[in-house]
Amino acid sequence: MEKTKKDSRESFLFAAWATSIIAMFGSLYFSEIRQYEPCLLCWYQRILMYPFALILGIAVVKKDYKISFYTMIMSAVGGLISLYHYSLQKVPFMADNAVTCGRVPCTGQYINWLGFITIPFLALTAFIIIFTLSLLIWQKSKEEA
Repeated sequence: MEKTKKDSRESFLFAAWATSIIAMFGSLYFSEIRQYEPCLLCWYQRILMYPFALILGIAVVKKDYKISFYTMIMSAVGGLISLYHYSLQKVPFMADNAVTCGRVPCTGQYINWLGFITIPFLALTAFIIIFTLSLLIWQKSKEEA
């Protein structure tokens, strides 16, 4: 009896979903347990991250690799917002010229681990991971078509 080779896209899809779950629960931990109020840009990042937990979860169950095109787009947009937000926090010129973004300033840093890891940096990392895995799935799907 021949053992069937597992499709690497399945592992990539699961890893993207796991990343979104960790990011979602991480942001909920900061806001609900640590009581850090999200700024406006944090909300935009959440709006793009939270649906991944659902749509990637469904895609994992259904082995729907076509979702990768859409998750690439959403994660790229989320990554750009995170990069902009992180720049507001860490680039002096941008921080000095930042407009107010609600009750909580977008330049605020609730955490600053190792001098560079902030909440937008964590979100950016998750968006990059999801984008990269989605790109790998999309490329592998194109090869097999």
